[in-house]
Amino acid sequence: QAAQATFKSIKAVVPLLDRVLVRRFKPETKTTSGIILPSSATSSPLPEATVIATGPGAPDKTGAVRPVSVQAGDRVLLPGWGGSPIKVGEEEYFLFRDSEILAKIQE
Repeated sequence: QAAQATFKSIKAVVPLLDRVLVRRFKPETKTTSGIILPSSATSSPLPEATVIATGPGAPDKTGAVRPVSVQAGDRVLLPGWGGSPIKVGEEEYFLFRDSEILAKIQE
């Protein structure tokens, strides 16, 4: 269950350390031929997301800040489950650690 946010805009959320704020792609609820899919058929989250914001990075063992490997606007591949959900209005966002992101999608 996503925590209902008390702020009005996702822009108010600034990730800390190596956290990455993403919005998952929504599964299609209608097929190309126009058949409406039930919510049970589209309930598993898609592994693809858009990065909304990133933290500055986390300190390594020497204390130097290691920047995150993605930036706002990047398309990324996520694990099937996980992340901390944040709900703003009807939109759901997730906070992941940089190390949990599986890949950056370059097209």
